[in-house]
Amino acid sequence: MASPRLWLVWRVGVFLAALAPLLYWGWQVAINAAGPEPGRYLLLNIGIGGLWMLLLTLSLTPLTKLTRWKGFALIRRQLGLWTLAYATLHLLSYALFILGLNWALLGSEIVKRPYIIVGMIALIGLAVLGATSNKWSMKRLGKRWKPLHKFSYVILGLVLLHFFWVVRADMQEWAMYAAVAALIMVTRLPPIVRILPKLRYQFRR
Repeated sequence: MASPRLWLVWRVGVFLAALAPLLYWGWQVAINAAGPEPGRYLLLNIGIGGLWMLLLTLSLTPLTKLTRWKGFALIRRQLGLWTLAYATLHLLSYALFILGLNWALLGSEIVKRPYIIVGMIALIGLAVLGATSNKWSMKRLGKRWKPLHKFSYVILGLVLLHFFWVVRADMQEWAMYAAVAALIMVTRLPPIVRILPKLRYQFRR
């Protein structure tokens, strides 16, 4: 069994890995290497980063079942909160670089880009899951906690729909994320859930 110090190193490593893309994109903007529209550069990359964080978070449960390694379960809440952080930064980038903090423009923006509403619903859902991801909420909600957090699957669908609406002119990248999401969802099916532990024993041979 790994020592608490090793688990701490693992969690710090995950924290730094999640932070690194934000630092890199910020550095690209600082040295004028982000193209002619650095605001849109940040908006798009942070949004895609949030999608990656969500996919990674949802992949941890099947990975834990497959490997029985405690490390994946240990960082599940951590990555979930990073997903919320990326989504929040995505919204702030939109408010700052697209709206210029002029909220009077939001109504016309929603009419032209209704995918904003889809993104906002997904962000609200992530905020609810983030706020109830602690032990106190688990104890308070009891049996209702797991059904509530299964809403993460709906959020994944909303995020993919939001992204689809944004990049519908170029479907290749979206199709890649959709395929990964579909694979993750397949691992949630009861027959696959029962098979995963058996695969673990096959890998050990």
